[in-house]
Amino acid sequence: MISDIRNADDGRMDGRARPGLLSRRSFLAGSALGLGALGLAGCANPDGMSLAEAAKVYGPVPEEKFPIPAVDVSKVKPKYFRRTVRYETEEAPGTLIVDPTNYYVYRVEEDGMATRYGANVGRQGFLWSGDAYVGRKSEWATWTPPREMIKRQPEVAKYARGMPGGLDNPLGARTLHLYQNGVYTLYTIYATSDPESIGSGVTSGCVGLLSQDMIELYDRTLVKTKVVVLPA
Repeated sequence: MISDIRNADDGRMDGRARPGLLSRRSFLAGSALGLGALGLAGCANPDGMSLAEAAKVYGPVPEEKFPIPAVDVSKVKPKYFRRTVRYETEEAPGTLIVDPTNYYVYRVEEDGMATRYGANVGRQGFLWSGDAYVGRKSEWATWTPPREMIKRQPEVAKYARGMPGGLDNPLGARTLHLYQNGVYTLYTIYATSDPESIGSGVTSGCVGLLSQDMIELYDRTLVKTKVVVLPA
């Protein structure tokens, strides 16, 4: 794996924050599926579901184009497991809200509730805030490193013509491509297969969810959905 690919996408990006746009991500890993908002009870702990429940939710996804292995849930803090929570906001149901300070992505639901997902976010110097929207969606997208990355990391030059979708592809199983004013920002919400990245700032601005969470969110998110990134 290539450890510093923190600004991957299906095409181009430079790993630097752009004025008026978002800022970009890192990686080489990705994958996929999950369930919806969970009704938690019984053996759930104060942070949400138990490890036993999480092992089921984040289990393998064999029906995918590239079968996805189970997440090692012992490497994820329980507070980052998917959960339905009370979340007061004036944003409409369906809106995605990124909270980089606390490493969460919220999908606004009805009646003051939200589905909350643990996330990784931009590292220091690559944080951003503002509004965007989902301009397009893709499954197992091809990733092409930008020229700036190739200069910085010559080992990725072999992917200059594109890396096909797969478990090692930086974009993972599902990608929401973020736009502003009709222009693709080059930044995304994507699927990661690295459970240890959840709850940390490791990207060049993009936002990563566990593959199982990302598939669940992807299926519930329409093109043109508003995305709000809160100040860090």
